[in-house]
Amino acid sequence: MTLTLAHGLGFVLLGLVAGAFSGLIGVGGGVIIVPALVFIFGLSQHLAEGTTLALLVPPIGLLAAWTYYREGYVDLHIAGLICLGFFVGGLLGAKVANHLSNLALERVFGVAMLLISLKMIFAK
Repeated sequence: MTLTLAHGLGFVLLGLVAGAFSGLIGVGGGVIIVPALVFIFGLSQHLAEGTTLALLVPPIGLLAAWTYYREGYVDLHIAGLICLGFFVGGLLGAKVANHLSNLALERVFGVAMLLISLKMIFAK
């Protein structure tokens, strides 16, 4: 693919939209981490999102994490510990993913998203 000005602007716009959603609901690693912090560890939705952004800071969530931090919605200790596990877990997950077929990986991802969405929809 040849990178044109239109493509470049499209990529920047995509980054802007993705960054806005990241700042809004803590997506990315937060697809797994945010629900776990809320449902397993009992953090508020705001604190879970802010803390997840803090562990993804360099440089992805810096401004979003800072905004949450100023409002008191970041726990740096939790973020640091999850970051440590995320670092090693990411390596292990990538090794497993590289041994799965594309179809198997799509199904694993789909099941994970379905279970998380059902848990969040029916949360009390």
